[in-house]
Amino acid sequence: MAHRFLDLAFTPSVLAAQQHYFGRSQILPPAAADDPLGPEEQAFIESRDSFYMASVSETGWPYMQHRGGAAGFVKVTDPASLAFADYKGNRQMLTTGNVAANDRVCLFFMDYPRRTRLKIYGHAEVLDARDHAALVGEIADADVHKITERIVRVRVVSFDWNCPKYITPRFTAAEVGEAVSVLKARIAELEARLEIQDR
Repeated sequence: MAHRFLDLAFTPSVLAAQQHYFGRSQILPPAAADDPLGPEEQAFIESRDSFYMASVSETGWPYMQHRGGAAGFVKVTDPASLAFADYKGNRQMLTTGNVAANDRVCLFFMDYPRRTRLKIYGHAEVLDARDHAALVGEIADADVHKITERIVRVRVVSFDWNCPKYITPRFTAAEVGEAVSVLKARIAELEARLEIQDR
């Protein structure tokens, strides 16, 4: 867990809850600066095919949004920022509206098979794709240019790797297919041998 993440997350109320349940709280000196993404974080983010993003509305209520695409659709543009294409959807514009009023977001990246999760605090901005065609070309793959309505850029403040405890492994159809392909090949081989023996 990066220092800045703890500095922001461990509010007085959180420290009081730690004290109540565990008899002590984690006191840290203030973080001097934001934490840049390292090579491990960058590789993890760019290998994901989905993530969750939380924002906060003007009424104070959090909103969690799922975003998905081809693996690598989120681009780490430098150690302090990332960006992704936001596609046409249900036209509710909840996250876009929330970010316009309060740019603080939390991103949650999951790797279910390996039971790994990465949380990121950041400041987001939403850019209209019609006004940023060159940026769409840089961030979005060619096959999604026509459905890209916005580009979301996030300036990273800090991050946190969570422990794997209680993460249920889940697998995509492609991952299951890859694992089963060996079994299918073996079954085909055995069936061929039986067919020869039955002749």
